[in-house]
Amino acid sequence: MKFNILTIFPNIFDSYLDETILARAQKTGFVKINIHDLRDWARDKHKTVDDRVFGGGPGMVMKADVIYRALENIKFQIPNSKIILLSAKGRKFDQKMAKEFSKLDQLVLICGRYEGVDERVAAHLIDKEVSIGNYVLSGGELPAMVITEAVSRLIPGVLGNKESLHDSGYPVYTRPEKFKNWKVPKVLLSGDHKKIKEWREKHTRR
Repeated sequence: MKFNILTIFPNIFDSYLDETILARAQKTGFVKINIHDLRDWARDKHKTVDDRVFGGGPGMVMKADVIYRALENIKFQIPNSKIILLSAKGRKFDQKMAKEFSKLDQLVLICGRYEGVDERVAAHLIDKEVSIGNYVLSGGELPAMVITEAVSRLIPGVLGNKESLHDSGYPVYTRPEKFKNWKVPKVLLSGDHKKIKEWREKHTRR
C-alpha cells in the first residue's frame, strides 16, 4: 500500500518513519510512504502556500490551487485511492475506518495548517475529512502519522505475529513475578490454560 502525505513541514516525519514498525514495513515493501512538500507546487518565487482570509479575519488559509496541483500529480496514478483532509471538524478516526483504509492501494493525506484550508478543497477535491479526536492541533502532521501507523499494522505481513493486531484488552504481566510487593496473579502462573482464559475474559476491559 502507498501513503502519500502532503505537508509544508516534511522533515517532521523523518525520525518517526525511520523507527518503529513503519521503518520495517517500508524496508520489506509492504508499505511505501512518500512525504511531499506542498511548496513544490507553489508557483511564485516565495513558494507561497497560504493567503489572507476573504471577508476578513485572523490567520492565514492554505491555498486550494496549490493543493489541487499536488493532487493532480499524485492521486490519479493509482485508481483504488482515497484523499483525506485532516481536519478538526472531520469524522472521527477509529479502528473501523482504519480497516476500510487498509483495503486501499493508496491513501493520500493532506495536512492542514494555519487557520485552515480553503473550503473548496473539502468541497471538491477530497473523499473525506478526518479528525483523530475532539481537540485542536496546530496541523495535520501528527494525525497523518497516527493514521499511517494504524492502517499499516492492518496490512498483511506488516506485523509478524497476527495476535499483535489487537489490543488484548486484559491486564498483562511479565517478570519479575514480585516487584515492590506487587505480585502477578497466581492464576497466570498456574499453567492451567482454561482458568487463565476465564480470568482474562473476566478482566477484559470493554
